[in-house]
Amino acid sequence: MSGSATLADKESVLREMPSHPAVAAITAVLPEALADAKWDRSEMTLTIAPEHIVRAGQIVQQAGYNFLEDVTAVDWFPSEPRFQVSYHIVSHKLKERIRLRVLLEEEMPVVDTITGVWPSADYYEREVFDLFGIRFGGHPNMRRIMMPDDWEGHPLRKDYPVEGYR
Repeated sequence: MSGSATLADKESVLREMPSHPAVAAITAVLPEALADAKWDRSEMTLTIAPEHIVRAGQIVQQAGYNFLEDVTAVDWFPSEPRFQVSYHIVSHKLKERIRLRVLLEEEMPVVDTITGVWPSADYYEREVFDLFGIRFGGHPNMRRIMMPDDWEGHPLRKDYPVEGYR
């Protein structure tokens, strides 16, 4: 597969790149977890059903993706699903990175923590909670990390007032 080629959907990725290490690992062990996939700019993005993120993390870790680089979020307001949580994961052995992402509805922005898979997710998940209001179920210390404890709201949400709540 050429680095400049783009595969914009799950069917294309499964057809053209079935042996990609992350794709092969997830489809072999937990195919129902894979909601969508995209290959663009030489990077693989796998959309994972929220209820399967912990197991998907374990699967890609066993496939050689050994380093959680970052956890972040996007607010797609006013679209639904409103929130995207992105996990950037590196394989030093394979010399590549993948992105796992989950999409969450505004009404219930909760996904299980991956701190049991990658303990380094602790502070990243707290930052996402603090700035976006996305909760991580089972997190060992789900509390604000950047804003004061009495801060009202989540400042990186697109509907957050520019000057804060008054």
